[in-house]
Amino acid sequence: MPRYTTSQTYTDGNTQIVALQHDSDLRLAVVETPSDDAPPPANPEDQELETKLRRILDHVPVRISNTSGSSAGSGSGDFHQYRQMRRREQDRLARMDADYQRRKEETEFVARRESRLKAAEERTAKKRARRQKKKQKRTEKKSKVQSSSCQEAGQAAGLGAEGSEDSESEDEHAQEADDARLST
Repeated sequence: MPRYTTSQTYTDGNTQIVALQHDSDLRLAVVETPSDDAPPPANPEDQELETKLRRILDHVPVRISNTSGSSAGSGSGDFHQYRQMRRREQDRLARMDADYQRRKEETEFVARRESRLKAAEERTAKKRARRQKKKQKRTEKKSKVQSSSCQEAGQAAGLGAEGSEDSESEDEHAQEADDARLST
């Protein structure tokens, strides 16, 4: 009689090893004990389906078509096929890396371009604001000069009516010249 023998009857969910007496030798067996969280007995139809599935899996052979991984029993052309498969895979990986690098560089370029355009727009807006502020100060200064010259002209008009017409036409000519200079 063999020295190490056990009687195994257990399930995946509930296992317990129990010693059995047999011919004065002490033997171990795994027996199932009922527990509170054990699932209820399975439906007989489910059991039939499981047995059919097990029978199908046991009797249907599994065919592996790509057997070039083993060198045992390989023919003379297998090495060349292996090299071709390896070259194709390396080419595919190289294309993936190149595509990734291209996309990465493109996104970095777009980000740099957007930041540069934004900075340029900010500089342009700042310079535009300065120009408008300068122009506004010039127009305010002109209006102050014109108002003071009008007051002086009004005082001079009190002295003579002909002098006021000349000063008004001179002011108009000066204003037109300034406007022409500003527009250029």
